[in-house]
Amino acid sequence: MEMTAHEEKDVVLVRREPGYVVITLNRPDKLNAFTVPLHRELKAAFDSAAADPDCRAIALTGAGRGFCAGQDLKERKLEPGKAPDLGLSLETYYNPLIMAIRSAPKPVLAAVNGVAAGAGANLALACDIVIAARSARFIQSFSRIGLVPDAGGSFTLPRLIGEARARALAILAEPVSAGQALDWGMIWDVVDDDVLLSTVETMAADLAQRPTQSFALMKQAFNASAGNDLAAQLRLEAELQRQAGQTEDYMIGVEAFKAGTKPQFKGR
Repeated sequence: MEMTAHEEKDVVLVRREPGYVVITLNRPDKLNAFTVPLHRELKAAFDSAAADPDCRAIALTGAGRGFCAGQDLKERKLEPGKAPDLGLSLETYYNPLIMAIRSAPKPVLAAVNGVAAGAGANLALACDIVIAARSARFIQSFSRIGLVPDAGGSFTLPRLIGEARARALAILAEPVSAGQALDWGMIWDVVDDDVLLSTVETMAADLAQRPTQSFALMKQAFNASAGNDLAAQLRLEAELQRQAGQTEDYMIGVEAFKAGTKPQFKGR
């Protein structure tokens, strides 16, 4: 049986700052491993931030010494002679969460502190911009327990680092340091541990002053590019650019450029 929501609470913390929201996984004693309550609170937090017009960027991090260790295996109650339906768990919780991150109409930043393993690693890699502490490690740990990558890992990893590295990481389940992840193009940047969150929040605050609608349209373009041929992608670019050109922020940006001043974007 899965945990019920009343057995855990406050497993996700939400802090609202001017222009952006910080979402923190809050099971530090369990390296923020996923449980049903955490899934429910995290999805709700993302949905709320995505729909909030005052939130123009989202930062995701983990409390304590780890980002997220993946699924909490102690939550899995295996019964002799009865195989669990792990696909149902993905369809109910993981897949909607990853889609919420990828489709959020504003940039999502991951501040990866410590270990990001299994679905926790792929949760981070689903974000738009990933910044890791120097102590961070990314582990595709699925094969250690006889599973396959999930939470979008089999989609995201080959596109970030190439198929050869993605296959090897999945099969070998060896940790990748933050520095190696940066060298491979898996993440955007690496910073010292003590400035990780402040670095990400500074970026989130800066993005909150930029043209939010253009970010939403960019995400649509990148999300579609994996399945489009060039002609289809060019058609999509034309349509998205049509929409971008009709935003108030485009007018503000052009007028500021002409005047040689800093644009004061409104996010619409």
